[in-house]
Amino acid sequence: MNNYKIFEPIRTAVAIIIALIIAFIVILLVSDDPIGTMTILLVGPLKATRYLGNVIELFIPLAFTGVATAFLFRAKLFNLGAEGILYICGIIATVIAIKLKGYGILQAVVAIGVASVVGMLLGGIPGILKAKWNINELVVSLMFNSIFFGIGFYILNNYLRDTDQSLVASYRFVEPGKLALGNLVAGTRIHYGLILVLIVALLSYVFMFKTKWGYALRMTGANNRFAYYMGIKTFSVIVYTHLIAGFIAGMGGAVEVLGMYDRFRWGALPGLGFDGALVALLGKDHPLKALLAALFLAYLRIGADIMARSTEVPSEMIAIIQAIIILLISAERFLAKWREKQLVKEAK
Repeated sequence: MNNYKIFEPIRTAVAIIIALIIAFIVILLVSDDPIGTMTILLVGPLKATRYLGNVIELFIPLAFTGVATAFLFRAKLFNLGAEGILYICGIIATVIAIKLKGYGILQAVVAIGVASVVGMLLGGIPGILKAKWNINELVVSLMFNSIFFGIGFYILNNYLRDTDQSLVASYRFVEPGKLALGNLVAGTRIHYGLILVLIVALLSYVFMFKTKWGYALRMTGANNRFAYYMGIKTFSVIVYTHLIAGFIAGMGGAVEVLGMYDRFRWGALPGLGFDGALVALLGKDHPLKALLAALFLAYLRIGADIMARSTEVPSEMIAIIQAIIILLISAERFLAKWREKQLVKEAK
């Protein structure tokens, strides 16, 4: 592997290191034991099985939304609609889990399948608008996030709400419909959604890099007009990319709700869809690299929670790290001179 090919991994690693250094400087200003506090942040999740379980539990929805968003970003479609799809597909899975009785684990299969298909259909709307009328997909997706949340919350509050609960929450799921019944690791809530997201990421990789449709997607992302004049049907590419991303995001919403909760409890958008954009960015729009990015982000967040419970430093510290990483990775001139030197060396 030449120096040019490893530029992006090095660039990402440098961004993370700089973010951690700045975080340490901030901790130094507010903590009486900055080294101990930073140690808790970085190694705290490794100290107990339940902490590692928390990391994997958070990894699962981040991986779903990260892989979904990676499809969109790879095609240069800046769509942030995974958040709304995640929410409303969680509602759909809840309806099935509550209403469909007596079918055992089939309830979970049906709930996830229906939610995924609905997510695909909803995700296709911005795709059609973009492909047919070139309507900005970022604006449309953000607008639909609010619409999907409003519809979902209306259904929750008026048709699914358990009035015996002090907070807005649904009735309890029928127990056989919960993925959490099949815990993979004793003492944790890690569920079979972990296996499902790994399969989804692997299939996404195969589709993106081993099929003609994936090639068309990557070429469209590299240069839309060039792809069009090459004979690639960019209209179809834009639409099926949105459909795939919506399918994965919808599946992620159903798996998260059924796997982690005994009832639907989201009174607001959970933020997991927006986190998917960060995961895709860190993973360089690659399905398998998105898994590593999701694991890294989940690890940091659980470490921040442990740090907040053990010290006087708030868990919001992780927001500083995330913001710096995003700024550095998205800055085109960050380490650009080093990259140019590598190109010159290879040209000689």
